[in-house]
Amino acid sequence: MIELKTPSEIEAMKPAGRFVAGILTDLKVMTKVGTNLLEIDDFVRRRIESRKGAESCYVDYAPDFGTGPFAHYICTSVNDAVLHGVPYDYALKDGDLLSLDLAISVDGWVADSAISFVVGEKKDPEDLRLIRCTEEALAAAIDAAQSGNRLGDVSCAVGDVARSYGYPINLEFGGHGVGHIMHGDPHVPNDGKAHHGYKLRPGLVIAIEPWFLKTTDEIYQDPKDGWTLKSSDGSRGAHSEHTIAITDNGPIILTARDE
Repeated sequence: MIELKTPSEIEAMKPAGRFVAGILTDLKVMTKVGTNLLEIDDFVRRRIESRKGAESCYVDYAPDFGTGPFAHYICTSVNDAVLHGVPYDYALKDGDLLSLDLAISVDGWVADSAISFVVGEKKDPEDLRLIRCTEEALAAAIDAAQSGNRLGDVSCAVGDVARSYGYPINLEFGGHGVGHIMHGDPHVPNDGKAHHGYKLRPGLVIAIEPWFLKTTDEIYQDPKDGWTLKSSDGSRGAHSEHTIAITDNGPIILTARDE
């Protein structure tokens, strides 16, 4: 069921958005060559524990597309991993492409966001191009998220940017409704038909999350942890995400970062 938020409820969601955005901003600054994925996870744990009313959306999360509770505080996907990356004992290397996906509940309201960046100085132009594509697709989708438009307009905007870059599009995982829970209706696929689907209304809050792989749209679940999704051909992936609210005056990015 799609739930619409009142203006006061959207205001109540803003602290969660700012909290998630602030943590991701800090992580991008602090993550260096040699930073361990478990250090990143512990940093998020400590931030959540220090914030009154904040709770992890991941620790006890056990949907049917994962194997048991996720049991960590953030998704850390490296190189050929693109979604649901479980933090493990790995020190990041120069040139690693890292995607961080974070969802936190603050005072009962959830915000969800993701960033991708290259660690260190060895930045492959093709990695930067892939990241830029996800960011441009996200921006285009947000621009299309106007009251009166259709959900297909949002999805089509993502797909159009991916096609302009020549990247394949996977429709197994995409964006979603956000509210008191992390994943709700509607599903927001990363491609679709313009002018089709659910009519966007003020009060709709969704997470839009373009993610692409360089040379394939096929993924598999890493059997080592039962969660991490990797490209079938070893090519790298990137992921960008914001939680937004539809209003009469245009979309509000609840997870906007100061960068």
